[in-house]
Amino acid sequence: MRVDWQSGGNHVARNPAAPHEGSGLEAWAKARGMSGMCFFQTSGSEGLPKWVALRKEAFLISGQAVNAHFEASSNDRWLLALPLHHVGGFAILARAHLAGCGVARLVGKWSPRAFAEACAKTTLTSLVPAQVHDLVRENLPCPAAMRAVVVGGGGMTPELAAAARALGWPVCQSYGMTEAASQIATQAWTSDGPAGGVDTLAVLPHWQTSTEADGRLRLRGPALAAGYVNRAAGGDWQWQPLDPQNGLLTRDHARLWDADGRRWLSFIGRETGYVKILGELIHLAPLQARLESLAIELSWPMMPILVPRPDARAETELVLVTEHGCPDAGPLLERFHQTCPPWLRVRETRALNAMPRSSLGKVREDELRRLVAEE
Repeated sequence: MRVDWQSGGNHVARNPAAPHEGSGLEAWAKARGMSGMCFFQTSGSEGLPKWVALRKEAFLISGQAVNAHFEASSNDRWLLALPLHHVGGFAILARAHLAGCGVARLVGKWSPRAFAEACAKTTLTSLVPAQVHDLVRENLPCPAAMRAVVVGGGGMTPELAAAARALGWPVCQSYGMTEAASQIATQAWTSDGPAGGVDTLAVLPHWQTSTEADGRLRLRGPALAAGYVNRAAGGDWQWQPLDPQNGLLTRDHARLWDADGRRWLSFIGRETGYVKILGELIHLAPLQARLESLAIELSWPMMPILVPRPDARAETELVLVTEHGCPDAGPLLERFHQTCPPWLRVRETRALNAMPRSSLGKVREDELRRLVAEE
């Protein structure tokens, strides 16, 4: 796919699996006098679908910052293993354009072995954590040519990152969102590869970040989305602009600090990642991270998910959800329960044929919670 980054033409990033979605959006944008806009549908891992409007310039600003972070040049070659209807894939085109380097695209159904083979002729790529787990599960070594694997769309546990690096994969954690045209903060990078931990990310220089009293992250900067487009019940498109001065108040909780002449970010969790159990406010992210670490130690082929479900007595109870191909959960839960208090014990396990996932591989948390609540 070729993009004219300087033209005023608009682009609607349609999912090939649902090409009818966004029908009429391009004509609507043109009628409103919009130009140079890219529209991406998003619901993340939760929430209702909507279209995010990003200026082409936003991708160029982001691409310049990411290229500088990884010292990308015309000597590099990107491997595109993410869909182009997501900003994680589309942003690679902007980075390659600015660096003057080529792009190889992995086509067809995701295959960790085909990906590893393609890495022999490329130097930079982006993946989601599920894909990194596939590389580790298949015990695939990283070809020498690949010098940086940017991981986004979710967080790696330290154990997953360590397992990938033991195979030579130079995985580097990033934090971003559709509204930011990809990355907001990224793990430090040196000529020797990633530096620091997966929870210590350097905020890219084009962003201004702050946190509210409740810990939610506020984002301002020139690469921020112009606004949202929703389809009303009657079928008409509705425009919801973002105020550049106020920026975007996210649903993400983060910790910010300044050191070594730059700002750093540690992602804590999403607003919906907190539940009440027997009156105690519980943060699910550390529990999920602990569960995934144990699953990796026990060589699970796919990661199980802790899902909260309403409970009349305790307010919330935890259900362990696995998918076809996972082993018996008994040994995993036995080790998990050794590290948590009695009220956090998992009292039910639910096996699905497959986790509900987006085309990017992210688990759709809202759909998963509905499945657990309905059964």
